[in-house]
Amino acid sequence: MTTRIFAAMLALCAGLAVNGGYAGEPAEKEIADKLRKSLEVPSVNLSIASVETSEIEGMYAVQFKEGPLVYAPASGDYFIVGDMFTVGPSGYVNLAEKRRDGMRADEIAKVERDSMIVFPAEGVTRSHITVFTDITCFYCQKLHREVPELNKRGVEVRYLAYPRAGLASDGFRKLATAWCAAEPGSTLTRMKEGASLADNVCKSNPVASQYELGQALGVRGTPAIITASGQMIPGYQSAEELMSTLGLD
Repeated sequence: MTTRIFAAMLALCAGLAVNGGYAGEPAEKEIADKLRKSLEVPSVNLSIASVETSEIEGMYAVQFKEGPLVYAPASGDYFIVGDMFTVGPSGYVNLAEKRRDGMRADEIAKVERDSMIVFPAEGVTRSHITVFTDITCFYCQKLHREVPELNKRGVEVRYLAYPRAGLASDGFRKLATAWCAAEPGSTLTRMKEGASLADNVCKSNPVASQYELGQALGVRGTPAIITASGQMIPGYQSAEELMSTLGLD
């Protein structure tokens, strides 16, 4: 396989992008080095983040940096792009997605709370969700109207910024304005309710870094809801639906 074809195949799988594996043990150094030599493409910046054992004996889970998870034998002569499932009494379980769940939870845990806009739970916090949001997104606005009910039922809502149209967009400036405000929470609420505020893009705003994190975690639209366990829920859910998803109904 030529370098160009290999790179193109991995690029087509960008929708599976995550940074690092989760379940499994690190592969022996000799095997990891051999797989890196076989599969990395330095000329197009395709480098491997981790090599771990997989659920199938003799196959290794190879995670590319900001690229897909692939499975390969120790020889590195072949690789498979796609999700691995196990079949059990209750149906199919996506093992690759469970790896991504753990990774997402780990990456979100590294984000400083002070850089988020947080709507805390009332009373005892039963769980939390992290939401990549865009003020210009209709379903983000709709989800925000569910936040008081979620808070009332013990769910903390933590917002991260994700301007869908990119870092040169009106959405970026609106999000930065909310994050840079003296009262970010109430400002975000007002803007999601339709208030038009003058741009206030402070140098310290975290919108760009949060947008890049979202891309690395596989966010492709908003709202993107990530549970405490790292499960990603793409799109809107009502408070009632979210409570059921979180196992808190």
